[in-house]
Amino acid sequence: MNKEQLHNFILQSTGNESNICQIYAIKDGKTAFDDCWHGFKTEDAMNVNSVTKGIMALLAGIAMDMGYIKNVDQKVMDFFPDYTVKRGEKTIYEVTVRHLLTMTAPYKYKSEPWTKVCTSNDWTLTVLDFLGGRKGITGEFKYATLGIQILAGVIERSTGEKCIDFANKYLFTPLGISERILHGDSSKEDQFDFFMNKNPRKPEWYSDPQQAVTAGWGLCMSAKEMAVIGELVLNGGMYDGIRIISEEYLSDMLKVHLKLDERMGFMNYGYLWYKPFDDRDVFAAIGDSGNIIYVNKEKNISVGMTGTFKPRIFDRVQFIEGKVLPVI
Repeated sequence: MNKEQLHNFILQSTGNESNICQIYAIKDGKTAFDDCWHGFKTEDAMNVNSVTKGIMALLAGIAMDMGYIKNVDQKVMDFFPDYTVKRGEKTIYEVTVRHLLTMTAPYKYKSEPWTKVCTSNDWTLTVLDFLGGRKGITGEFKYATLGIQILAGVIERSTGEKCIDFANKYLFTPLGISERILHGDSSKEDQFDFFMNKNPRKPEWYSDPQQAVTAGWGLCMSAKEMAVIGELVLNGGMYDGIRIISEEYLSDMLKVHLKLDERMGFMNYGYLWYKPFDDRDVFAAIGDSGNIIYVNKEKNISVGMTGTFKPRIFDRVQFIEGKVLPVI
């Protein structure tokens, strides 16, 4: 299959590939693939859903490198001294930044309280109300998109800056990625449109009424911008001769901290990044609808891919390896 055949394959697909908007690949530091579908252009942005979490892991690392966060084992409550802990709640005092980054933080709910959080005035503090619980810290993996909101609060409280400003200043701008702007509206109708609308979006980041970014979803990026983030990871935190993030933190971020179960494809988990294979240096920040940053250290390739809303797409790593890499 050549590039034209791959383009037509996606164009004519009625399956999982039918929602793909952009694919951008960088190999050996140079553009190796750049294609778009559904009226998208290379520079257009899309809500990349949970790929946002992977970006938050990088921002946490930068904050640690700069000394704002002492280390991954610093207690979360260190950053919220003015927060009133609910009576009888003790576990919350033991939760660390590491627990947030590895999704092993405990929460007092069976399913994520989307309505309660996303209709509140301060999403970070509302999520904190659910942190902890009687079971204590078990080390069990609990996928919690809303829980990552606390990480945005940690970064804002420790740096004294809005998370979006910190991201623009220390991650996006140094990488040549245009500054993100706050989305603004956060009504129920707007949230629905943000997920379901299939048109290109502005270079924005969803936010709550306190102008805190949504940390588990809602960052809008192009596939090219995601591939550039992949290059940063590929090159151990260096980009264009400038160190953006320490190699020490990146190594820890990509290290296997957990082995996930069948529901998560038996992948390995680092700090909000996945290692799909036990025996290969391939890593990914993965979001719903098939949005992904794919990093292959063996072949020196990073790939960004965006897609419009289409639930339960879990095969993008296989798609990239089976269809995109052979074309490159």
